[in-house]
Amino acid sequence: MNSFALPQTGTYPSFYHTYISKLSEAQYQDLILSQVAEIRALFGSKEESWATSPYAPGKWSPKEVLGHIIDTDRIMTFRALCFSRGEQSALPGFDQDPYVINAGFNQVETGLLLADFEAERKALATLMSTLDESILDNVGTANGNPISPRSLLWIIPGHFIHHLNILKERY
Repeated sequence: MNSFALPQTGTYPSFYHTYISKLSEAQYQDLILSQVAEIRALFGSKEESWATSPYAPGKWSPKEVLGHIIDTDRIMTFRALCFSRGEQSALPGFDQDPYVINAGFNQVETGLLLADFEAERKALATLMSTLDESILDNVGTANGNPISPRSLLWIIPGHFIHHLNILKERY
C-alpha cells in the first residue's frame, strides 16, 4: 500500500489532533521517507554543538528531540501492527521523559541517530506495503484510549512535523 486516507476525527484521542491536523492527503510512503531528507538537511545545516544544546533550561536538545521522534515512531508502529493483526489486549502508554533521559541520546553520534531514523522509516514503509487497507480501521486500546492502526500510522508523520517545526523555530 502506498497511499491511504487520513483518519476521521473521533477515531483517535483528541490530544493527537495536534499531529493529525498538520497533515493532508498525501502519498504516505513518499511523506514518511521525505521526512528523512528533511531532518538530515536540518542537522547538516548546523554546527555539531547545536545538536546537544537545548533552547532553554529543562528542554531537550535537538538530538534528544530526534531520539524522541524515533522512539515514538517505533511505539506507534508497534501499536498499529498489534491492532492491525487483531490484538485485543490493551497496550500501555509511555512517559516520554524517562525514555529520553534513559536513552542518553546526547552521547550517541549524530550520524548514527540519523541512520537509525532512516532505517526505522524504511522499515515502516516496508510494513505499509504489506498491510491491507481493510484492517486499518480495526480498533484497539492504547494508553486507555481506543485508536485505530490508521490513526497511529498517520500520527507518525504529524508528530515529526510538530517537532521539526519546533526545531526550526526555537533552536
